[in-house]
Amino acid sequence: MTATTVDRLRPSSNALASKVLGEAGIGVALVALTAFFLLFAEHFGTTQNLRDIMTQITLNTILAVGMTFVILVGGIDLSVGSVIALCAVVSGTVMTSGLPVGAAIALGVLLSIGIGALVGFINGFITEFWVVPSFIITLGMLYAARGAAQELTDGQTIYDLPPALTRFGIATLAGLPAVFVIALLLVALAWFVLSRTVFGRMVYAIGNNEEAVRLSGHHTGRVKVACFVIGGATVGIAGVIYMARLGVASPILGSGYELNAIAAVVIGGASLTGGRGSVIGTLLGACLLGVLSNGLLLMGVSDFQRTIITGGVIIVAVVLDAYRRRLSLRLSAG
Repeated sequence: MTATTVDRLRPSSNALASKVLGEAGIGVALVALTAFFLLFAEHFGTTQNLRDIMTQITLNTILAVGMTFVILVGGIDLSVGSVIALCAVVSGTVMTSGLPVGAAIALGVLLSIGIGALVGFINGFITEFWVVPSFIITLGMLYAARGAAQELTDGQTIYDLPPALTRFGIATLAGLPAVFVIALLLVALAWFVLSRTVFGRMVYAIGNNEEAVRLSGHHTGRVKVACFVIGGATVGIAGVIYMARLGVASPILGSGYELNAIAAVVIGGASLTGGRGSVIGTLLGACLLGVLSNGLLLMGVSDFQRTIITGGVIIVAVVLDAYRRRLSLRLSAG
């Protein structure tokens, strides 16, 4: 790829300004929501509760990071909730197989990430090379992966995972939950890939105008499949984190997780049509959802009411995103 081509793929100053403003907007909303709960939710501002929030948003943050890559190229992955269960039960089976503890954990982690990446590859390959909407393919995979997880375990939960794994699930690093630190490292890595590499520029370019990228001589299919593989690999990582936190591997894990991940990405400013969004916005979106859920719980709001409020927040975020996009188009035209 020539230097001229790389320059053409670099986001424009208007696009960068729009992304920064979007991140600033969600950041202001997060600060305002946090201030509200500090005033009206008892115990919200305690150190323990803040750590609990970090722990609670870890899984969604990891899944949403991978979902960001998929959405940026105009795709969607509805299978992540079921795939995390499949990754967890396969990994849990290996970890309780009687192998030496170190080898069992290492092999279990590798298998979890590998299975997630393989499922992501299958989703991306079928979507791209058979020109089938990713919505349909990943919906089918949602059922297939869930059935495979239940078949492998006969519907039973796997217990007695290695203590070393569960100790990591409750450990802290520099005062932060260790699992949340892993999520932050993934966010940092994803930010670097999307903002500092040619691959990242290709991801944005394909989401904005895939045909133009293809006509310029680039193989867009490989990049799109790679984004699904990245998304699948993050699901595998989330599966390991889940087992470390709760000490079990369950075939019924993950129901609705895909919707939470998509919500975090959309609230973070990404467009479901592709080409716009950032992993920093995704992190802020996941934090907003976590703070909202935790704060409402501390205020005594029921599960049903919390679900209604969360759904309303997502709808408002989508409407504001559409409004911001139209305003941006008007400014560009003017």
